[in-house]
Amino acid sequence: MTDTNLSAILYKTGDLRLEDRPIPEPGRGEVQISMQKMGICGSDVKYWQKGAIGHFIVVAPMLLGHECAGIVSKLGEGVNNLKVGDRVAIEPGVPCRQCEWCKGGRYNLCPDVFFLATPPDSGALARYHVHAADFCFKLPDNVSFEEGALIEPLSVGLHACQRAGVNLGSKVLVCGAGPIGLSAMLSAKAMGAASICMTDIDDRRLEFARSLGATQTVKVESTDPEEVARQVKSALGGWADQAIECSGAQFSVELGIQSTKPGGAFAVVGHGPDNVTIPITTAIAREVEIRGSFRYVNTWPAAVAMIASGKINIKPMITHRFTIEETLQAFETAKSGAGVKIMISCHK
Repeated sequence: MTDTNLSAILYKTGDLRLEDRPIPEPGRGEVQISMQKMGICGSDVKYWQKGAIGHFIVVAPMLLGHECAGIVSKLGEGVNNLKVGDRVAIEPGVPCRQCEWCKGGRYNLCPDVFFLATPPDSGALARYHVHAADFCFKLPDNVSFEEGALIEPLSVGLHACQRAGVNLGSKVLVCGAGPIGLSAMLSAKAMGAASICMTDIDDRRLEFARSLGATQTVKVESTDPEEVARQVKSALGGWADQAIECSGAQFSVELGIQSTKPGGAFAVVGHGPDNVTIPITTAIAREVEIRGSFRYVNTWPAAVAMIASGKINIKPMITHRFTIEETLQAFETAKSGAGVKIMISCHK
């Protein structure tokens, strides 16, 4: 096992460096993890390029990376749910466990959550990382570290489908064919959706979505959401029972409402402008339920089980692989949009 802790540290906008840092020691209730695989998220690229996402602003050097899996290498005091050598996927958000939202089972809404690679909290793109033991989940032997790292974006899509109420036989619209949209599509299929239409402005993304299992796709070429909504209705054979917005685009927010059937649900995942215009009269007249979907809650066990059982095959989303020494090249590739999901190996 490597005895150095090579780490990817963002100092300021555009200034991402590889440096050796001390290997962290686990505290009470924590485990030290020998990191194996790390996926690059769009948020990592935005912090690197822009230094901020909304009110989350990089003001001090921080590690990037929160889509991760590794091997438990040391136990902190009081840890009894894991042992050294366990292969684990890491849920990156650790809540306070004491507020009304944590106690009510919606810990993703905890106001005091520690979330990897979200300022001011540092990330885990390093050879070693320390994390709360109860937010590390064992991987079955047939689930790879790469699949374990992809449980994070998969969980975003899974939670969105749960928020929207996707069920057996659903007609589902997913706006945006990026990693989160694809994760929502895969989750919807696993939950029993009969047909899933994905929209995007990019032919290559739509082709990739079809290869992963989208039953229909619609390329957005019109500037009129109502016109595209009619195309979606034609593709699905009816209005969507549930729509899930994963792009953050103003247009897609309008499209999602216009495409949802009366009494249906529209879950918004994508973080775009702070303020968007919505067709409120349509939403009211159809009694469309608009639901926010923020990160995930209690999704890791289900996501692990769906991958292990073969209900979800997320491996094709990985299009490029790099070593931790090639982190800058990996981030340049992610920025270029050449791939879908970029994976970094933290150990040789």
